[in-house]
Amino acid sequence: MTRARVGVLISGRGSNLQALIDACARPDFPAEIVCVISNVPNVEGLARAGRAVIPTHTIAHTSFPSRELFDTAMDELLRQADVRFVCLAGFMRVLSARFVDSWKGRLVNIHPSLLPSFKGLNVHRRVLDSGVRISGCTVHFVVSELDSGPIIAQAAVPVLPGDSEHTLAARTLVAEHKLYPLALELLAAGTARLENGRTRFANGNAQGQLFSPALQ
Repeated sequence: MTRARVGVLISGRGSNLQALIDACARPDFPAEIVCVISNVPNVEGLARAGRAVIPTHTIAHTSFPSRELFDTAMDELLRQADVRFVCLAGFMRVLSARFVDSWKGRLVNIHPSLLPSFKGLNVHRRVLDSGVRISGCTVHFVVSELDSGPIIAQAAVPVLPGDSEHTLAARTLVAEHKLYPLALELLAAGTARLENGRTRFANGNAQGQLFSPALQ
């Protein structure tokens, strides 16, 4: 089996990176992580990759005079590693339009809400303030507009009475760790792809996959 080569961009602890590393360790998983890039030095995510013997790189965005030059440096590393898909896993930088366009259909992100609701930052506080009873997470293709790309997969989690931002975030993160590998598997196996601005699946469906809160 030829496995799809994946690069992961991180900025911090790398818990979603770890979920992808664990999935890629399965002999039947159709992807392998060949490159991890962080824009912040000495973060836990780099240590996680190191323990898995995955090549790592630190490219400090503060060393570049523009967003475009920083993105160009990342792009060069990803292409040197012959990467097919790029996964954003807690990568806290807005990418330039040129970078996004150059990886169109191969660049994905996970967001801690059921998009298109609650795009952007401070998601869990806004969810609690809104009074909704169901939240969740979404894996989507990245486009230039923030958190607006076609949806690949979603998982729902309940918002419980007495939830704080911390408890809701923790519950959502459990779902993220299951959802991201499932979505990457869909992409790497060719079951899901970006076509004419929409996510298309092997069965012809043009809607994102919805998983239960337990993702079973």
